[in-house]
Amino acid sequence: MSATLRVELGDRSYDIHIGTGLVGRPALFEKHVHGRTAAIVTNDTVAPLFAARLEGTLAAAGARTLRIVLPDGEARKTWQTLDLVFEQLLRAQADRGTVLVALGGGVVGDITGFAAATYQRGIAHLQIPTTLLAQVDSSVGGKTAINHPLGKNMIGAFHQPGMVVADMDTLATLPAREYAAGLAEVVKYGAIHDIEFLAWIEDNADRLLRHDTAALEHAVRRSCEIKALIVAQDERESGARALLNFGHTFGHAIESAAGYGKILHGEAVATGMALAAKFSARAGRIRDAEAARLIVLLERLKLPVTPPRFPVDVWLEYMGRDKKNEGGRITLILLDALGKGAVVKNAPARELESFLSEA
Repeated sequence: MSATLRVELGDRSYDIHIGTGLVGRPALFEKHVHGRTAAIVTNDTVAPLFAARLEGTLAAAGARTLRIVLPDGEARKTWQTLDLVFEQLLRAQADRGTVLVALGGGVVGDITGFAAATYQRGIAHLQIPTTLLAQVDSSVGGKTAINHPLGKNMIGAFHQPGMVVADMDTLATLPAREYAAGLAEVVKYGAIHDIEFLAWIEDNADRLLRHDTAALEHAVRRSCEIKALIVAQDERESGARALLNFGHTFGHAIESAAGYGKILHGEAVATGMALAAKFSARAGRIRDAEAARLIVLLERLKLPVTPPRFPVDVWLEYMGRDKKNEGGRITLILLDALGKGAVVKNAPARELESFLSEA
């Protein structure tokens, strides 16, 4: 069973393929790589698992292959790691016809996309996400970036992939903690856009936790449908796409303040969603019971909902560098109801400070 979705962006439109056994299908890749050099960018965790299989598939699709293996981890999402990609492309004399193929989680996908956006002023790339979080979120939409010590994802570019291939088989080797982190982004889509999907996640939480294939494929497909719809409306995050950052303003602050890699992105987002839901209730936008319903679901999915203890000025320092902010004022994504997110500019500073001191 497989599904194909379309991200409608005019001449930058592309397909998202979701199913099992997709990495082994040369026909899926042929139009993108035939007669070209396909440089697989992966990391030292994923490479032993899937790189040889993908190389065989790409060769069968008519490509010459090159493997670039990066160190694993959010802490390595840096200029130095990005430069490893450029160095190996230059040593291989890769030209503008080269296509980069991201094989890995969100870090690999972001670095590969940013490298593709900037190498020789822009080349093609494909995304093959091997984590649940990357399949439902970071591989779709064209956001690429690296981290800076002063802020997460602050240096990057918008650069859409030629195709996304979400192969459920790659999730079989995913550690339980990484898998749960991906479920946080699945919950996000229900919380901001689709109350029926949120209810489906509640009803199927146990199936998702035991990696039920049918439930997992539905969760990935519906998440990607929602993201594709929002990205098509607002490719460069000037309006509605900001809703996809529900939980991320708090979450990115948690990741940055704790030190990259110590708290997984999905874990930070889960905690950030819990905080955003509580702040929404405090502001009178939703009922306390609605905030509690979301938090209970996150806990059922084995996700954290209580933040580390940071001084208020540390919270505000990192939240103040968020990309959604304007004029030095913090922008938050809150809830007007479960299933309906809202972009709130100029969040009330005193209320926020009081809330963070209690959190």
